Amino acid sequence: TMAASCDQRKTGLKIWPKVILFGDSITQYAFNDGGWGAALQELLQRKCDIICRGFSGYNTTWANMIQPQVINTENASDVVLVTIFFGANDSSLKEENPQQHVPLETYKANLRNMVHYLQGQGIGPEKIILITPPPLDEVEWGKVCKEKGLKLNRLNAVTGQYAKMCCEVAVEKQTSCVDLWTYMQNEKDWRKFLSDGLHLSKEGSQFLARCLSPIAQDKTDHLPFIFPHWDSIDPTNPKKSLLYTDN
Repeated sequence: TMAASCDQRKTGLKIWPKVILFGDSITQYAFNDGGWGAALQELLQRKCDIICRGFSGYNTTWANMIQPQVINTENASDVVLVTIFFGANDSSLKEENPQQHVPLETYKANLRNMVHYLQGQGIGPEKIILITPPPLDEVEWGKVCKEKGLKLNRLNAVTGQYAKMCCEVAVEKQTSCVDLWTYMQNEKDWRKFLSDGLHLSKEGSQFLARCLSPIAQDKTDHLPFIFPHWDSIDPTNPKKSLLYTDN
């Protein structure tokens, strides 16, 4: 980017383009062993830095409030891609989990706002990927709730309504979309994608990575490999390949 070259002229520091993952716990855990964030970093090595901004338990109302502290004019110019991945908490049942629950229409408005805010920071829809919440395995998540002395506080059909809403916002705002709720359930044994009925297992994380990779690849194809491949460095004159010249 222009900004990156200006920065380098000033400081000599090479700036890596950034991919920001913004979401709830499923994003917070994106660099866990076998995680989808790590898979993206592997895909985009020496092209981009993958920056994890995941907040366990957060819904879109809270995310909306913190978004300007996560992405603003200080860091927006180098951003090539943002994933927005919320809904697993918003879709909690109001009667069982009022603290995290966000009504469906509010969820939609919040997602719209987040995309709109990014556009104001110069991050257009072509740089945004909305990800729907994954499906919910009620049997497994029910066990987790029961251990905590709670009733089942989420339902897969309800999560599906939020997933549908997320897709609608993507269409309306012309962003990319990964309909994880639908894609996972197209697989016969989709329950293996969840570690506890709600969060992604290693298999689930790899599945998400497979969904995201073609989009991420496409959106970053234009970016150069940072610093020359070792094979192309002239050992008799390495400076020619490696030193920054302001021209």
